[in-house]
Amino acid sequence: QVQLVESGGGLVQPGGSLRLSCAASGIFFSDYNMHWYRQAPGKQRELVVSITDIGSTNYADSVKGRFTISRDNGKSTVYLQMNSLKPEDTAVYYCHAVWTRNSARTYWGQGTQVTVSS
Repeated sequence: QVQLVESGGGLVQPGGSLRLSCAASGIFFSDYNMHWYRQAPGKQRELVVSITDIGSTNYADSVKGRFTISRDNGKSTVYLQMNSLKPEDTAVYYCHAVWTRNSARTYWGQGTQVTVSS
């Protein structure tokens, strides 16, 4: 059974930081590209950042210079370090795994809430 479990969300003041984690089980993690998406109330889910199986990264313009994605294949975990948080970063954050050999094989986590507010 495949599971992606996000953690680390919460309430933080503007300018603060959070570190999200997404722990995978039931897959050979090293063979997956990993992505963080977010969905704010009333808005479509959007791609925030991606990291490939070999560690290449790609960031949405809105988070460049503030967010950092990393992965630990030994722990089957992907991380999202979020700094200088803004109220517009408020959303549910989801991790998404996509198999490198067949992009039709994908898995989603259940999401973790991030709220940026004073």
